[in-house]
Order: sequence, then C-alpha cells, then structure tokens
Amino acid sequence: MANLNPYISFKNNARDAMEFYRTVLGGDLIITTFADFPDMVPDPAERELVMHSQLTTDDGLVLMGSDTPSTMPYAPPTGISVSYSGSDVDELRRIWDGLSDGGTVAVPFAQAPWGAWFGMFTDRFGIAWMVASEV
Repeated sequence: MANLNPYISFKNNARDAMEFYRTVLGGDLIITTFADFPDMVPDPAERELVMHSQLTTDDGLVLMGSDTPSTMPYAPPTGISVSYSGSDVDELRRIWDGLSDGGTVAVPFAQAPWGAWFGMFTDRFGIAWMVASEV
C-alpha cells in the first residue's frame, strides 16, 4: 500500500511549526537536525535547523516538514493546501480551533451548501489548510 503524505518546506521555523501541529493533532514527533548529519549543511549557524521531521498521529496521519537551508532556494508554499477531514464534527471543530489559532481564516468552519462542514485558513506559519467533514 502506498501513502501520499504532505511534506512542508519552512524557512527557519520548522521545529516551531511541527511542535505546534503536535500540540493540536497529537501523535509522535521525530525531529532530525542538520547537526545530526554535519556534512549536509556548510553553514555552522544552520546546524540546528530541521533537516527532517515527521509527525505520526494515532489515527495514521503523517505530516512531514523541514527547514530550507540558505544554500537552497526557498519560496513560501502557494497553490496547495493541507486537507484534514473526518466524520466527527466535534473533533474537526477542535482541530480547526487549534490549527487556525493565530492564523488567517479565509472561509469560516460551518455547514456548507453540499451538507458537509468545511472551512479554510492559513495558519500562523503560512500554511494553507482545509478542514472538512465527510458528507
């Protein structure tokens, strides 16, 4: 079985973002820094940046992320959203409230014309999210 997992590129705040996501989504977070692989980054000031992180929740969600070192080009993510969906509207509301805290709401989380609950926001780290219930 294959998996499709979001992998988010950050600029110097991957640790903060991934720890924030863990506080809302729960699960286990593994963080590897460039210091763990000293030959991977030439700038010693970037040794503590996140080379790879993986959040795995109890229900099987896998969200990954890393910092972009100065030796690589970085552009804020555009044109893509992380989508979180499920059948428990109360749990979705909790996720919405947690992840959107400090962010910018584009579409409030409410019952949509097609019958599902739906909302969109950009979180405090600049990542676009959609939260939706199953119809």
